[in-house]
Amino acid sequence: MPTHRLQVPMPNTLPFAIGTFDTIGPMSRAPFPHRHTFHEIVHVTGGSGGHVVDLSRFTLRPPNLCFIAPGQVHHWDGVAGLEGQVILFTDDFLLDHPADRHILRGLARRSCLDLTEEAAEWTARLVAELDGEYRSGAEGFQGVLRALLHILVVRAARLPALRTSPAASGPPHEGAPHEGAPHSRPASVATDFATLLAGPEGALQSVRSCAARLGVSVSYLSEAVKASTGRTPGELIRQTRVHEAKRLLLRTDLSVRQVAGRVGFGDPAYFCRFFRRETGASPGDFRRGGGDIHHDHRLQSIVGSSSPA
Repeated sequence: MPTHRLQVPMPNTLPFAIGTFDTIGPMSRAPFPHRHTFHEIVHVTGGSGGHVVDLSRFTLRPPNLCFIAPGQVHHWDGVAGLEGQVILFTDDFLLDHPADRHILRGLARRSCLDLTEEAAEWTARLVAELDGEYRSGAEGFQGVLRALLHILVVRAARLPALRTSPAASGPPHEGAPHEGAPHSRPASVATDFATLLAGPEGALQSVRSCAARLGVSVSYLSEAVKASTGRTPGELIRQTRVHEAKRLLLRTDLSVRQVAGRVGFGDPAYFCRFFRRETGASPGDFRRGGGDIHHDHRLQSIVGSSSPA
């Protein structure tokens, strides 16, 4: 199964993009099952058809607000005249509001929200402000983008859940169970694993400790997470450690040695090598550059991988 990644041409590039389906590119309307390594929020303002996420198919009744978390399998089914805005970002963009990662996971489990007239108004306003701020690139725009995204996420979490829509014309994706089918045990384990990593001690977890806390073997956890996300537990733990290290470097006065300890490294030198390998920058350079040592290199697209997940 293809995995799509948010294209980041340089270390510390702003991991955020927003645009229409047309400006983001044809992969934003992909009609085949695929998964992402990033978060996606779609504000659907026009069109018809369906949106298939994991085990459920939702019939579009614009305006809708759709959430896709990293690792979820989704595609657009039988859509016509699809219009709206697509927002793409990675966990690194949530440094100011780390709790939003957990909220987004919850929203992704609900997948697609119907918007009341009132909700449609504030959603359209927030999305328009995000788009305008992103395109202007004015001084301090990154902080404004993070604040606006935080408001959008928190307000969306307050909205009532949408029932799974009746299937429209066109079959669901291959292998999808009937509407309302319960999640499998491996999918539940993968969800619980993601919840552990999103918790306050997520950066201190190991694959073995997570397996023990979830009551499964290491091999079962690895298979479940790989099947659900396309990535190994080790990869996701490394990502969590990098994310927390970035947050601590940017938002605290802790020394590099202290940051290393907070994310599970007893040897600061090894932590520095790990951080450079994962980000392309040393902890000191990352901190001195305020998390953006290459300045404004805003992202324009998503790219697909031809390698199977």
